[in-house]
Amino acid sequence: MKRRDFLTNSALIGAGIPLGVAPAVLSSCSEQGGGEAALKHFSPEELGMFSFADIAPDGKPLKAALVGCGDRGTGAATQFLKAGNDVSIVALVDLFPDRMDTCRKVLSEQFHNEVDDANCFFGFDAYTKVLAMEEIDLVLLCTPTHFRPEHFKAAVEAGKHIFMEKPCAVDPTGIRTVIAAAKVAAGKGLTVVTGNQRRHRRDYWEAFIQVKNGLIGDVVSATAHWDQGAWWNKRKRPEWSDMEYNIRNWFNIKWLSGDHLLDQAIHNIDVVTWFMEQRPEKAVGFGGRAQRLTGDIFDFFSVDYYYEHNKRMLATARQIDGCDGNVSEQVYGTKGIALLNDHNDIKIVDYAGNELWKYDYEAHPVKNPYDQEHVHLVESIRLDKKINQAEALAYSTQVAILGREAAYTGKPISWDEIMSSSLRYGPESYEMGALPDYKEGVAPVPGKAPDAPVM
Repeated sequence: MKRRDFLTNSALIGAGIPLGVAPAVLSSCSEQGGGEAALKHFSPEELGMFSFADIAPDGKPLKAALVGCGDRGTGAATQFLKAGNDVSIVALVDLFPDRMDTCRKVLSEQFHNEVDDANCFFGFDAYTKVLAMEEIDLVLLCTPTHFRPEHFKAAVEAGKHIFMEKPCAVDPTGIRTVIAAAKVAAGKGLTVVTGNQRRHRRDYWEAFIQVKNGLIGDVVSATAHWDQGAWWNKRKRPEWSDMEYNIRNWFNIKWLSGDHLLDQAIHNIDVVTWFMEQRPEKAVGFGGRAQRLTGDIFDFFSVDYYYEHNKRMLATARQIDGCDGNVSEQVYGTKGIALLNDHNDIKIVDYAGNELWKYDYEAHPVKNPYDQEHVHLVESIRLDKKINQAEALAYSTQVAILGREAAYTGKPISWDEIMSSSLRYGPESYEMGALPDYKEGVAPVPGKAPDAPVM
């Protein structure tokens, strides 16, 4: 894919699709650019807050298939099995026997959940086999991100409930697939719970209610940060083909993970997108590669997002050892600041530092959100409480993609350009073997000529 193609506008549906938010939220927003937000006193129910039950209610047995048996997939499977009674994993899909063997061992030893050999499938198209199994009620989609859009679309077409890990795509082409499939899923009444787990934390929800009720006044800007040390990587072994190496080292490979601004900082960007309830008009960013040992992605990003009425968001992401760490979000209003994080210190203060509100962790301990999101998944299916988070995740992912491409190119990119872009990362077909377009260690170079290859 070349950068000149990325910026080519097309007549694709979706170029101007607004952020999908609940009607109750849309109707409650103060006039953009108007006066101070009044204290609204919206109830949690009006804003769509979850029940935050500790365990899902009993109900019909639920049988699930896991697509992607790596560490995150195995983790999701165990969290699903802890969510309630009469739930089981009955089928597995992966490319590599060693990954599946490890997953089966964990499920067997920790949960006495046995998966028959006949229900273990290998190959790039193996997901179609589990989707054809009538006894399966839902699927857990946990492969490297590149494959998520087509897997999600196929699961919706098969009429399965879905847990979909974040992010949901690596490029605008995939985002449009997810948005279209999300609308079909809504029409079918399917539950879709996604892995942007801060939306499944009660402390974040209580802070959101305070912001919606006007405690910080009108929102004017925000920051989002996922800055940490170096992450995992795998060096290529002689017996691995290019494709096998890429998939086993997927986090460090651009076409598979979408870079860490998506894979990790999507959490923080999603929170700001949720709280601000707006899409950016454009983004300008920078980033680069400093110490990464493998792959072709950046080590750091800094992206400035511009919204209407002069609102802004600064998003940073860094994976370099020996540097300051910061995983948090801040939402700034005309009257105060919502200080958000996942280490049990969520509060709202005014600009003099006075505490206006603080979440009460003693009265309402916060359940591990990786577990909580699966409680919400099972609860939604059994109580027929409709949850479909796919479109919200798609737009948050697109915000991250917008920032990544602005950093990759060194150019300002608008929301309409990213929504209509034909950009697609990765090969057109999948098989073990050589990947001629992949160059180990060659990351995008900001400011490069527009016709220079990105990959």
